[in-house]
Amino acid sequence: MLLLAAAFLVAFVLLLYMVSPLISPKPLALPGAHVVVTGGSSGIGKCIAIECYKQGAFITLVARNEEKLLQAKKEIEKYSINDKQVVLCISVDVSEDYNQVENVIKQAQEKLGPVDMLVNCAGLALAGKFEDLEVSTFEKLMNINYLGSVYPSRAVITTMMERRVGRIVFVSSQAGQLGLFGYTAYSPSKFAIRGLAEALQMEVKPYNVYITVAYPPDTDTPGLALENKTKPLETRLISETTSICKPEQVAKQIVKDAIVVTMGLFRTIALFYLGSFDSIVRRCMMQRAKSEIADKTA
Repeated sequence: MLLLAAAFLVAFVLLLYMVSPLISPKPLALPGAHVVVTGGSSGIGKCIAIECYKQGAFITLVARNEEKLLQAKKEIEKYSINDKQVVLCISVDVSEDYNQVENVIKQAQEKLGPVDMLVNCAGLALAGKFEDLEVSTFEKLMNINYLGSVYPSRAVITTMMERRVGRIVFVSSQAGQLGLFGYTAYSPSKFAIRGLAEALQMEVKPYNVYITVAYPPDTDTPGLALENKTKPLETRLISETTSICKPEQVAKQIVKDAIVVTMGLFRTIALFYLGSFDSIVRRCMMQRAKSEIADKTA
């Protein structure tokens, strides 16, 4: 019976995968479009900017580090397909002050025209056990990962609705679908993105504005390298059971909007991982308990 139910679920998800192109909105035409990418100085964000630039888009890169922004700008400009394309760099913390974010978006629109697509890629991942994490870490991750997506989205949404065109992409994480050991601060900040996206889509769909959410797995980026330094043992062992994606592959999937039609499949696969993850955590607990007993008897 369980096998039958599992087979039915897989068949249903595959059916959604096949028919979704028939009911999804038309892909946004990128040639000449103005694409804003937050967190665009490195990692997935930079690769998304490159992918859009390759297709003729005008790019606004938003990040905190001005030096990294300028380096990314030079790299992206190598992929131009015409001499009219522009890469604009704006140094700002998208999670700190909404008014500041709104002002820089206005500046970008004055130079490159209304924003056709916003990609919210700015984020930070820190791991650690709940009892070991400082309260400030919870606040920091919620500010960067959640409000850092709210502020730019709020700054562009009115113009998109008035023009009856626009896309907003939220780059979440597999940890935004599954609560995992060591991510009590990170996972909620990414779960919040999903709630925001689903509610916002209901509000803006009548205006021909569409919201998408990407849930990439571990991806080979500077952010992952920083995250790995904070992972407890159980989280590291869980990570070893998953593959690491290339940022270029993830970026292509997001830009093509393929992420919309495959999210159901990723969601189903992710749920099957939970059983193995739980066993890893239990095994670590048993080993730790044995070590503690051995230490006491020594």
